[in-house]
Amino acid sequence: MSSGRAPGPVEAALRDRRDAGGKCLVAYATGGLGEDWLDTVRAIAAAGADAIEIGVPFSDPVMDGPTIQAANDRALEGGATPVGILDALRGADVGAPLAVMTYYNIVHRMGLKRFATTLVDSGVSGCILPDLPLEEAGAWLDVADEAAVEPILLAAPTAPDERLPRICERSRGFVYGVGLLGVTGVRAELAASAVKIAARLKPLTDLPVLVGVGVGTPEQAVEAARHGDGVVIGSAVVQRMVDGAGPEGVGELVAAFRSALDAS
Repeated sequence: MSSGRAPGPVEAALRDRRDAGGKCLVAYATGGLGEDWLDTVRAIAAAGADAIEIGVPFSDPVMDGPTIQAANDRALEGGATPVGILDALRGADVGAPLAVMTYYNIVHRMGLKRFATTLVDSGVSGCILPDLPLEEAGAWLDVADEAAVEPILLAAPTAPDERLPRICERSRGFVYGVGLLGVTGVRAELAASAVKIAARLKPLTDLPVLVGVGVGTPEQAVEAARHGDGVVIGSAVVQRMVDGAGPEGVGELVAAFRSALDAS
């Protein structure tokens, strides 16, 4: 490990899966989407997700495609707020390590230190800020390190070779290989770039390398995980939430991804 410090809960869980010879599965759920969203998070953990990303809705989610945007809008209309979502997670003990994914505007408005300490107080150890580039992330990364938050950084398929080691060096939890250019969403086929970004990252770091964005089916997950350590699934899960499948329906989907990865 580059930092010389003990891994946080997200990284530890993913390392345990990897060291046992398995492939890691991280699932994304929109916080505040429906009254049963916390039960959905528990169902995702029970179905075998190694860690869970909680999306904190934002009015202009630049990385997210139509499915997660629709979920964001519905959650915001229902009164979801960053503080309310984190309050709900406090003491919830869902059964898997948690990370939040949100946008830097929310962090900036709350204040970096307050945001980081609120995460920790709420039992959340990881944080993904897709609109905060590495070159502008220094202040946040320092605060996160001090608060023992795992800042999970994204590596785009267009990143030049010299940039990837810096991303790996500053990331904690895992390195998030972005599978394709564009917004999140389920695609008919896995982009070739999903396989390539994992293959580029793996030689550079001992952190778990996971691929997300465009991984929409169990078959695509198996393919994407072949050159890395696992996958992040988002839009497929959120679509089930939007469709009203309930915790059980979402759990069944995550279990299908888990089974496919375990069989690969």
